[in-house]
Amino acid sequence: MAHSANKSTKSADTLEMTDYFPNEYMESAYSIDYEALYRKGFRGIIFDIDNTLVPHGADCTPRADALFRHLTRIGFKTLLLSNNNAERVERFNRTIGTLAISDASKPATDSFHEAMRQLGTNSGNTLMIGDTIHTDILGANRAGLNSILVKYIGYYDKGRKGLRRKLESAILLFFPLIHRRRRIL
Repeated sequence: MAHSANKSTKSADTLEMTDYFPNEYMESAYSIDYEALYRKGFRGIIFDIDNTLVPHGADCTPRADALFRHLTRIGFKTLLLSNNNAERVERFNRTIGTLAISDASKPATDSFHEAMRQLGTNSGNTLMIGDTIHTDILGANRAGLNSILVKYIGYYDKGRKGLRRKLESAILLFFPLIHRRRRIL
């Protein structure tokens, strides 16, 4: 059965370094072994959109459509959780038709709890997949969910990498040490 490496929701004043570490770090949302996750008891998946499923601002792609059809066939319930506005999320979700929450204010945990309520799942059988440590992973971990960080698939000038992405790179240097204790795959 699925499990949570984070036993419960944490209060805002108890931030720990491990809150920034995902359970897994994968090449992309398209390279994850979803069947293995289902066998382990996971039933709900919360996805970020931009730079996780498509480059920032891009419309849904046939590849994303196929992924969500595949997840439905396996038996997963899915939800898009985005800090983007409703127009952006609805535009992306037009062909997928899954549950969605826009203006999520990640990493605030309220949106993660609302996502699980809508999915009918709990922190032990739900996971978050996103490309950003400071919103997707931090919020999921603080809400008690397991999390998978995927490599940023957007297009950006590597010479002008933002401060947050530089901090993420530094955090990921320690990932192999932390990963052994938090694995889900």
